[in-house]
Amino acid sequence: MASESMYAAAVCAGAAAWLTVGRDQGLRRARLLLAGGGAVEVSPRRSWERVLPWVGLRREWLCLPVALVLAVLGESVLPLVAGAAAVPLVRRRLRARERRREQDRRAEGVITLCGAVAGELRAGLQPGQALLFAARSTGALGGTEAAVLAAARFGGDVPQALREAAREPGADGLAGVAACWRVAVDSGAGLAAGLDRLEAALRAERDQRADLRTQLAGASSTIALLAALPLVGLGMGWALGADPLRVLLHTPAGLVCLVVGGLLEAAGLCWAARIVRRGEEP
Repeated sequence: MASESMYAAAVCAGAAAWLTVGRDQGLRRARLLLAGGGAVEVSPRRSWERVLPWVGLRREWLCLPVALVLAVLGESVLPLVAGAAAVPLVRRRLRARERRREQDRRAEGVITLCGAVAGELRAGLQPGQALLFAARSTGALGGTEAAVLAAARFGGDVPQALREAAREPGADGLAGVAACWRVAVDSGAGLAAGLDRLEAALRAERDQRADLRTQLAGASSTIALLAALPLVGLGMGWALGADPLRVLLHTPAGLVCLVVGGLLEAAGLCWAARIVRRGEEP
């Protein structure tokens, strides 16, 4: 009866995890496919992601409670050691994801800035005034906003300031804005028309990246599902009346299987993640 209860709990947990992953991937695909010309939200924040900062915890520290549960069930300190080692790795992964989101937000802000400046120019404002108004209303320049606005307000080298701002991750489009600004100043060409063409090009590039990520979402879901298969194996072991945690954590053969399996699992995840990253490269 105890083994059946453990098996039922493992099955329920696995089903909940699968449904959560599937739902999040479905929402992500829908946002990417239906985004159109608007902003693309790559990954929405879940309710528990909003609660953790409120209680003073970061998501990577969730590895420790999970490791504590496994340590109690397996009557071993090894899960705690593994959980502590996983914290910096998970932190690194989460920070990389956050940097990627910030790059996407900054790239979207540059597109919005191009359209806003072009609109203000057609409304009759001078280029410097249009840039001042658009930058304040869109917030696309981030930490470099002060330098760019100072150059626009006091007659400084605006193209140079924009090129400096373009060095920020995700703000590559500002180099195109600087080029349009330089051409308009040197040859008297229409800045609004150039910004319109630049905005269209940046939107096309963004849509191409979004479409590529949508196509790779299925591969990411498959990787997550395959990574969870060892948990299914543990659940099957409990269902058959065995004690897989005791075998893995308290016998020499189990420890060898645990180490070898963990290394193979890590190698497989790294390999699959590398394939996905290469597929996302332009």
